[in-house]
Amino acid sequence: MNHNRKQKLAVIWTSGDRDVALKMVFMYTYNAKKMGWWDEINLIVWGPSSKLLCEDAELQEYIEKMQQEGISIFACKACADMYDVSPQLEKLNIDVKFMGEPLSEYLQKDYKVITF
Repeated sequence: MNHNRKQKLAVIWTSGDRDVALKMVFMYTYNAKKMGWWDEINLIVWGPSSKLLCEDAELQEYIEKMQQEGISIFACKACADMYDVSPQLEKLNIDVKFMGEPLSEYLQKDYKVITF
């Protein structure tokens, strides 16, 4: 892998489908960081995924494992507020903030962006 430039990935997780979370989003994101496929990974919890995460202990444990691996995790405050889950997400050590501007920056800069 070319490491002349830092390889940065933003994973946008919007799906409220638990299988999509466990069998694709989380599995790839975690392994991509653990195996060094990307230097920096930001996981963004957006929309229905914020509600699902707050209702599912197994997903919450996986989030903690990703944080320990060095993955930065954010949640869209506008969406989390709509689902009334911002305080629960913050208790999971997720940075809850308005994500429209940060996502725009990811798209305009050197990040690769994938959405699920």
